[in-house]
Amino acid sequence: MAFGVYVHVPFCVTRCGYCDFNTYVGSDAAARSAYAGAAIAEVGLARRAFGADAPVVDTVFFGGGTPTLLPAADLSAILAAIAGAFGLTPGAEVTTEANPEDVDAATLASLREAGFTRVSFGMQSAVAHVLATLDRRHTPERAVAAVAEARAAAFEHVSLDLIYGTPGESDADWAASVAAALAAGPDHVSAYALGVEPGTALHARVRRGELPAPDPDAAADRYVAADATLAAAGLDWYEISNWAATREARCRHNLGYWRGDEWWGVGPGAHSQVGGVRWWNVRHPRDYARRLAAGDSPTAGREVLDPPTVRFERVMLGVRLAEGLDRALLSRAGAAAAERLAGEGLLTLDGDRVRLTLEGRLKADAVVRALTD
Repeated sequence: MAFGVYVHVPFCVTRCGYCDFNTYVGSDAAARSAYAGAAIAEVGLARRAFGADAPVVDTVFFGGGTPTLLPAADLSAILAAIAGAFGLTPGAEVTTEANPEDVDAATLASLREAGFTRVSFGMQSAVAHVLATLDRRHTPERAVAAVAEARAAAFEHVSLDLIYGTPGESDADWAASVAAALAAGPDHVSAYALGVEPGTALHARVRRGELPAPDPDAAADRYVAADATLAAAGLDWYEISNWAATREARCRHNLGYWRGDEWWGVGPGAHSQVGGVRWWNVRHPRDYARRLAAGDSPTAGREVLDPPTVRFERVMLGVRLAEGLDRALLSRAGAAAAERLAGEGLLTLDGDRVRLTLEGRLKADAVVRALTD
């Protein structure tokens, strides 16, 4: 079983209207400057908690928020602390997320020299009015330039994130975004349907009637179009929302989540899962730093994962993968549902594997409900 470390950096310059992640905006310079020291303290706590049974780390993922709002030296110091405490496996994958406008060639070169192997840019769209609706600050051209800078810095893998279904986005807008992403030359693309989450600015605008709610039928059409275009360009789907040019280009850290591996989450609000237990940290950066400075755990809560929960999550996440789900994980009712769904063209049953068809990917939530009832 692989072991990963997730590092949550919760700072942003502005909050995108659709975002409901644990992020903080503004000029709290003290919280940012204290972050690296607190995160390194949690890495030390994690190492002591494992004792003699500490695993070697296979993947590290810096997410947010915007990790690259921190100085490259801070990100590098946290990575060095993880490597020093646990060790990294040969060929370990080390990813950072980044907004295109918050990095430059020098920052990317520094991160690559420190041992980062993969960078994931939040492109979202290549169309100016779509970016404006999403409250994104970068220009359509900046994401393309950032990919070129990452390649020049010798990053092994570069990913672009896209969002489809934004109010006001046309089919032509979406086609232009996918084409621009491919022209930039990444070896990995993620594409997510826009969700309208309660408590977000986007939710408020839709509720007030300022924007129409995303159209699920249009979103389905755009998913199908993106899948065809990406496949024609040599990027194959390996998870419902993710396409990669090669097996090596797949995000191994995220595959660990989907396959039920273990990870330790560092940072405010970060979740961890080890030994059948899941826990999560306090959400606010100041509370997080205060606890660690006092030598206390930042944990806010925990739960023990019982066998039914583990089985449910393995089915829910595993069926999203192109490699499919082990049929042995299904209950008797789930196995019967799989036979029915295969007859409806939503699944294929290949020996001991259960796999989604393209139609099944479009109806994945309903498929999961049927398999887990």
